[in-house]
Amino acid sequence: MYETLNLETDARGVATLWLDRADKHNAMSGEMIEELSSAAKALDQDDAVRVVILAAKGKSFCAGGDLRWMQAQMAAKAEQRRAEARKLAMALYALNTLSKPLIARVQGNAFGGGIGMMSVADVAVGAEGAKFGLTEVRLGLIPATISPYVLARMGETHARKVFMSARIFDAQEAEKLNLLSRVVAADELDAAVEAEVAPYLSAAPGAVAESKRLARMLGPAITPEIIDATIDRLVATWEGTEAREGIAAFFDKRPAPWATPGG
Repeated sequence: MYETLNLETDARGVATLWLDRADKHNAMSGEMIEELSSAAKALDQDDAVRVVILAAKGKSFCAGGDLRWMQAQMAAKAEQRRAEARKLAMALYALNTLSKPLIARVQGNAFGGGIGMMSVADVAVGAEGAKFGLTEVRLGLIPATISPYVLARMGETHARKVFMSARIFDAQEAEKLNLLSRVVAADELDAAVEAEVAPYLSAAPGAVAESKRLARMLGPAITPEIIDATIDRLVATWEGTEAREGIAAFFDKRPAPWATPGG
């Protein structure tokens, strides 16, 4: 059904949506972005599904955007760049507006878009030893389309500590920044996720869905205008000199022009 995802649903109505590009550390390709939107819409419409777990195969939760996908945007026409940026924005929107509880199961590394996906989850449980970072600025990019969700999850004060520095931080700090709800030992991760799932199985599905809609309504506004503004910012950055130089430096395996020793 999917090429980059794997979907499993048990008899209780607990669906696990696996990111399944383990060999690429589950980096978000154009195909994965489209499949995430499709899967979110299908899960939303499936009355048999009561809870969704967002998980990842392999060592990493998500390494962020696929660099080959980003490189392709450098060579694309403006209309294509904007279309791709909108696909990414709408995949996050579809996950954020999912009427079912969404629980992120996080292990290994989560960078860039991986943090975006954690931020649209209702609960994110992380394993000790996991590493996190909003690393876009190292490539001359910005965390644009994920920004409404990251700011909503962390709050501006916490977000500004890591939003534009590309600093790598650990699971304990991620919990303090409100990015993770709970940190557990790696061998306790599945049990901790199950502990988050279990209460929903005794709750009325319709009431859960309406309660989630109410929380989103009363929380920070993420309007079509805000989403469009983030797309504009991302497209403008893709068209800038720094992005071209940063991505070229990555593929050439050399420091970007702005990198200094010890940075």
